[in-house]
Amino acid sequence: MARLIGASTTLTNITQDAVITTFNSSGNWTGATHTTQAWVLVVAGGAGGAMQGSGGGAGGYLEVPAHPVPSNAVPITIGGGGAGGADGGQGGINENTRGKAGGNSVFGAASPLTAIGGGGGVRGVSGTPRAGQDGGSGGGGYRGGPSAAAGGAGTSGQGNAGGSAIGGNTGGGGGASAVGGTNGTLSPYTYKGGAGGAGIASAVSGSSVTRAGGGGGGWAPGAPGSPWNSSGGAGGGGNGGRYGANHTPIPGHQPHSTAGGTNLGGGGGSSAESNGEAGGSGVVIVNEPALDFVSNTSQVWDLRLVYKNIKAGNWI
Repeated sequence: MARLIGASTTLTNITQDAVITTFNSSGNWTGATHTTQAWVLVVAGGAGGAMQGSGGGAGGYLEVPAHPVPSNAVPITIGGGGAGGADGGQGGINENTRGKAGGNSVFGAASPLTAIGGGGGVRGVSGTPRAGQDGGSGGGGYRGGPSAAAGGAGTSGQGNAGGSAIGGNTGGGGGASAVGGTNGTLSPYTYKGGAGGAGIASAVSGSSVTRAGGGGGGWAPGAPGSPWNSSGGAGGGGNGGRYGANHTPIPGHQPHSTAGGTNLGGGGGSSAESNGEAGGSGVVIVNEPALDFVSNTSQVWDLRLVYKNIKAGNWI
């Protein structure tokens, strides 16, 4: 008499190549068939540097080596860089002289990873000290006297504060791995821009790239013959300079300030005598790991069918 055999097991070899997807603009991401987690980097837009003021903060930086991902499409938003402060007017009277905040970058809809846009550079009224704007990384402070003007605060786990300002200088924007620079003194009284804070290097894209550096502050040199420029932070931070990039180059009046790096989330540099520069746009990168494993799939009998066949003597 034919007899039924109990539950069996099927072994299946699952393989899947590594896949790296970079989003320089907003869109949707869908993982490969067997992907359940991925290495995800989210960088927000950097902030603009102020006109004759402080440097813009870098966009917030979020990196998760093994982030759970769903099987359905994931919406992605890429934050734009904030505009630089416009040429003309005083910061407290004419608000457009301040750098604008960068836009947030987002991976996901349910429990999303959200990187916060950088905080803008600032300028005060007739040299009045002013704190930098808060953000993913904060913008630099402006022209502190004996008491420093604080840099804007960074977002915990995403960035650092902007540089404080003392002795007439302007702070550099904060970066993902370092606070913005402070470059002034009270004696002698200097007018120098602080360097931007450094960003973070990551190989999520397949090779090491540094992102989210802060923008350099802008102001006059501290002494005759000293440089007008201040360095942006490594990772796309814009440099501070004498004039903004929209100003016609004049021999002997270089260097110009520069914008934050595109899709690096760098803060924009400020200038000594004209407009500030825009921050750089953000980016999202998803790195799906290669897979090679054996799936153990059991075939399970219906218990009612098992009982019926045991009674009939047909179960082994």
